[in-house]
Amino acid sequence: MKLPKADFELEFSHGSIYGEEEKEAVLQVMEASAPSCGPKVKKFEEEFAAYCDAIYGLAVTSATTGLELAMIAADVGPGDEVITTPLSWISTANVIAARGAKVVFADVDPLTLNLDAASVAEKVTEKTKAILPVHLYGQCCDMDALNELARPRGIAVVEDAAHAAGAEYRGRKAGSLGDIGVFSFHQQKNMVTLGEGGMVTTSNKVFYERMLSYRSLCCRTYDPKGKYLAIDESVIPMGKRYWYLEFDGIGFNYRMTDIQAAVGLVQLGRLDSLNARRIEIAGKYTEKLAGIPGLQLPHVERDRKHVFHIYTVLVKPEFALNKEDFMWELYTKKGIKVWSHYMPMHLTEVYRKLGHREGECPVAEELFNQYVSIPIHPRLTEEAIQYVIHSIRELA
Repeated sequence: MKLPKADFELEFSHGSIYGEEEKEAVLQVMEASAPSCGPKVKKFEEEFAAYCDAIYGLAVTSATTGLELAMIAADVGPGDEVITTPLSWISTANVIAARGAKVVFADVDPLTLNLDAASVAEKVTEKTKAILPVHLYGQCCDMDALNELARPRGIAVVEDAAHAAGAEYRGRKAGSLGDIGVFSFHQQKNMVTLGEGGMVTTSNKVFYERMLSYRSLCCRTYDPKGKYLAIDESVIPMGKRYWYLEFDGIGFNYRMTDIQAAVGLVQLGRLDSLNARRIEIAGKYTEKLAGIPGLQLPHVERDRKHVFHIYTVLVKPEFALNKEDFMWELYTKKGIKVWSHYMPMHLTEVYRKLGHREGECPVAEELFNQYVSIPIHPRLTEEAIQYVIHSIRELA
C-alpha cells in the first residue's frame, strides 16, 4: 500500500528552520576549504558547553556515537550493568549492549513517561556501572533523585538529552545535570546540523579527555589543535619529529565537520526562540484539546522547562477510538502523520533474544498501547495548528 502524503507539513520530518544566516555560514566555511574538524567545531563546542553550564563540549557525528563515547568514558564493559528506560530510540540501549554490558530496563513514570527513580532504585546492584536516563520528549527526568542514588555508589549518570536541547530542571540546563550529557542535532530535533550531528557535554576533565581521544582514533600528536590529545613531551620528546603520531587505544572517527558546526552555531543562537515557538504551539494544543473524554494531555512538572521536541497524548479506554484506529484515521483521512514514540526496547526482537520479556516494565507496556505523538515543529502555521485541533476533536 502506498502511504499518503502528510498535509501542512504535519509529520515528524524536519524539526527546525534554516535561513539566510545558515546559508552564509556554510559559504564562509566552503571559502575556507571546508575543514573536517576545525575552528568552527571548536567554537561550537565552547559555546554549546557554556549554554548548558558545562565546562567541556565535544561535537560528534550523532547522539548515538556520543552515547557510545559516554559509555567508554564511564568504563562500561562486560560484566557491568547499565540501567535505562525502555522508552527511547533504540540507540540508548544499543550503546550499552555494544560494550558487552547488560542492559537493565527500569520502568517509567505514568505521567511524564520518563525513567522512574523508584524503579531504578529497585534495579541497582553491585554490578551497576551507570544510569542512563532519557529526557523523553523534551522534559527532564527527576535528576536529583537519580543522582542521589548514583553518587554514593560511584555510579556514573549519563543524560540522554537527544530531545532536550534547552530544557531545564529546577533552573539548571539539560547537559549539566549528570556526569555526561549527550545531545542530538538530527534533522528532526529542536536544533539541527545538516541532517546529522550531536554534542557531548561534561565538566569532568578525565571523562572529556577520554571521549576526545576515542572520538579521534585514540591519536596523540605534538600539535593537537583541539582534535586530538597531545603527546606528553616529558615522556616522548619531540626533537625534530613534529610529524610523529601515537595511538594508545582502539578508537573511532566520530568527528563533526566545520560546515555542520557553522550551522550549529547559528542554530544555537536561535534555539531559545525555536523552543519558545514549540512551547507556544504545545500551549495551543493543550488549551483547545482539554476536556476531551479519554484523551490525556502531556503532564509538565512545575520545576521543569519542557521544550516539546514531541507532543504526546495518551489515548485512554474512554476515548472514542483505540490508539491504532485513532492514528490510522488521522493519517489516512486527515493527512496528519502522527507517530508512536517509541517501541518499548525490551520487547523488540533483538532484546527478546537477550532474555527480555513482557512484564519487565508493566507501566511502559501499558502506556505503549496509549501514547500517540502529535506533529509539532516551529514551521507549523496557525492554519495547520487549528486543523490538527479540529481533526482530533472531530474524531473524538
